[in-house]
Amino acid sequence: MTGQLIDFRSDTVTRPDAIMRAAMAEAEVDDNVIGTDPTIAELERRAARTLGMPAALWTPSGTMANLIALSVHLRRGDRFLATRGAHVLTNELGSAAWLAGGMPDILEHDAGPGRCLPETLEAAIGNPGPYFALRTTLLCLENTHNAAGGAVTPPDEHAQLLSVAKQAGLTVHLDGARIWHAAVALQVPPAALTVGVDSVSACFSKGLGAPVGSVVAGSVEFVEQARRMRQMLGGGVRQGGVLAAACLVALDRVDELAETHEFAKRLADGLSEHGWDVRTPDTNIVLAGVPDVPTALNWLGSLGIQALPMAGKVRFVTHRDLSSADIAEALRRIKAGA
Repeated sequence: MTGQLIDFRSDTVTRPDAIMRAAMAEAEVDDNVIGTDPTIAELERRAARTLGMPAALWTPSGTMANLIALSVHLRRGDRFLATRGAHVLTNELGSAAWLAGGMPDILEHDAGPGRCLPETLEAAIGNPGPYFALRTTLLCLENTHNAAGGAVTPPDEHAQLLSVAKQAGLTVHLDGARIWHAAVALQVPPAALTVGVDSVSACFSKGLGAPVGSVVAGSVEFVEQARRMRQMLGGGVRQGGVLAAACLVALDRVDELAETHEFAKRLADGLSEHGWDVRTPDTNIVLAGVPDVPTALNWLGSLGIQALPMAGKVRFVTHRDLSSADIAEALRRIKAGA
């Protein structure tokens, strides 16, 4: 291996820059468990407004934000629906069942990557059965869909799924860990992608440079319950304004994600030219089909290129700590090493 490592493992590997670190150092703080940290309060107000929700709650992680939402929405033994490979199904260590008490069921991607058809959702919900049948009470959507390669769900398809779910009496939670990416790709405000949902989570450490932090948003009553659940899960951070300050800076940088999407398209085009099995990405995640994923990852590692497996493929994620030159250099190494 020659040259510097090029890190495509995730958009969570970004590091706070000098501007973000200065904001963290200068943040006004108090005790957030008591409810008096002004910087967290400012972030929650701004995040709620940006997401089109009445209220929001800061959480240490996206996994906690999702778990809080599911714990509030589900009764023990309730069935909930999510698309195949959804983060709440495959990347949160069974907490939806273990801690929130939900019974998960899968919706296939028959409307495109990460998306199901409205009629598929309707059939999956079914009709209410006798008292001893499972109760289907919750739909979990994901936008962008990580395991589907950062795929976006446009507002019209979102609205169709919401209509089916609401007609059946379901609550809807949106895992919007990368909702900022979806909004930039679709050139719509983030609030256009949350219409009708009962809760939404959003993350500030995926591509925006913040070291930690998410929010879960919904009605005022939902956030009151969510705050209690966060405390039960150990998420009651004291002087959390230090971290919330980074999230506020991250919110100012959402438009910059367009550059990482362009980098991903450039990378996908280059990989395709070299014979890799890739599709043009919607956002900043490139999934490449290869005959043997571990072998491919080891070979990339020997070239100084870091990536991770995802959904049986090699996943490359572009982010703010990569440059145009890094994309060109990665493609040069892959071509030279082939």
